Amino acid sequence: MTRILDRYIFREIAMTWLGVTMVLLLILLTNQFARVLGDVAKGKLPKDAAFDVIGLSAVQYLTILVPIGLFLAIMLALGRLYRDSELPAMMACRVGPTGIYRPLSWLMLPLVLGVAWMSIEVGPWALTAVDRIGAEARREADLASIEPGRFTILGPDRAVVYGNSVTADGRMQDVFMQRQVDGGSVEVVISETGEMVESDDPDVRLLVLRDGRRYEGIPGTTEFRVIEFAEHGLPYRLPSLGTPEPRPRAMEFLDLMRSDEPEHVAEFQWRLGVPLSTIILAILAVPLSKSQPRAGRYGRLAIGLLVFIIYLNMMSAAKAWIEQSAISPALGIWWVHATVLLLALGMLALQNGYHRRLFR
Repeated sequence: MTRILDRYIFREIAMTWLGVTMVLLLILLTNQFARVLGDVAKGKLPKDAAFDVIGLSAVQYLTILVPIGLFLAIMLALGRLYRDSELPAMMACRVGPTGIYRPLSWLMLPLVLGVAWMSIEVGPWALTAVDRIGAEARREADLASIEPGRFTILGPDRAVVYGNSVTADGRMQDVFMQRQVDGGSVEVVISETGEMVESDDPDVRLLVLRDGRRYEGIPGTTEFRVIEFAEHGLPYRLPSLGTPEPRPRAMEFLDLMRSDEPEHVAEFQWRLGVPLSTIILAILAVPLSKSQPRAGRYGRLAIGLLVFIIYLNMMSAAKAWIEQSAISPALGIWWVHATVLLLALGMLALQNGYHRRLFR
């Protein structure tokens, strides 16, 4: 009978976890999809990179969604069993807390390992990949990203370019361009046509304008120079693809472990804390889901969500305090996990009468 009950409890929690996690992921990805489409429309991302960014974002979302999904799944599944008087019947057959945690561990252990892998390795890699795609998109921005009739900012020198229309072959008509050059002077160019061409330097492109005028000078003064031209090439430097100093969120795990800088210590403890919080939330969900027979299935869910929000905010606050050197790294985020774990064990002891056995 125990093996049948184990499989039954495992199936209830696993199916609920899958449904809850997929729904939460779909909600977040829908929002991300709209944001990515906006970036594609503005030329901030290439069209063929949109689904790559969404997929990489899904990996980052799962790092947090798996723990909250497991927590809510346990509460929903056990809440239904309490409501239908199935769990009280199981407990009458001597199925205690161990009988619930045993099938729960079949799901929890692989999820904890998966969350640890995503938090330590995959999440930072996905974040780096998204940043790389964004940098390449900014580097590859050309006249195709210019919308006719709208002002567009190009290049790291933030030149403002306007084209009344853009032909199918990528040529602009009735071009206006303004940029600030060295010494505080401003350069304004008006031409009939313009197009983007490659240069000998792979980090530099040329905006070639034809049949126009160039105005250069310092605003508020009479020191202006006007040049008429048949063809004029304006270089602008592309954003660098060099590897910058990585943010703590994108750093390698071993580099974080070797560092003693507060921001790196905080990120190191956060990455280890995510799988640890998955275990603690799973332990907490079992006593927290206990309700009276025929009570509402979602009666304790609001309390569970409140506990999760408090737990997550306490972790975030502790992480910020480490970064600001307000608390010792030895105390770090660990006190938050210890507090919630003691709460879970205390609730479990009270519900199962362990405290009465100690005082006999």
